[in-house]
Amino acid sequence: MVSAESLGWVGNMDWVPVIFIVFKVLVLGTGMFFAVKWHYEQGKKEGGKERRSTVVRAGAKAVAVFAVLLLLLLILTFGVSRLLGLNLTAP
Repeated sequence: MVSAESLGWVGNMDWVPVIFIVFKVLVLGTGMFFAVKWHYEQGKKEGGKERRSTVVRAGAKAVAVFAVLLLLLLILTFGVSRLLGLNLTAP
């Protein structure tokens, strides 16, 4: 019987997640760049420092909420993993 290791393609499969993640980061990063650029240009057209400060304040609030939710998700993940008996310590 022929094993997958003898065919030589198993090592190449290790690169698939890396390639997909890099592609995803590039596509989403490009999309976010153009979205921010478009919104910035729209804000310049409408003008006004008051509007700009409101947008900056709302953006700061969104970033803060995202960071808190990310921290809570991390704590919840480690809590559930300990509850299930998983060992997540670094080697």
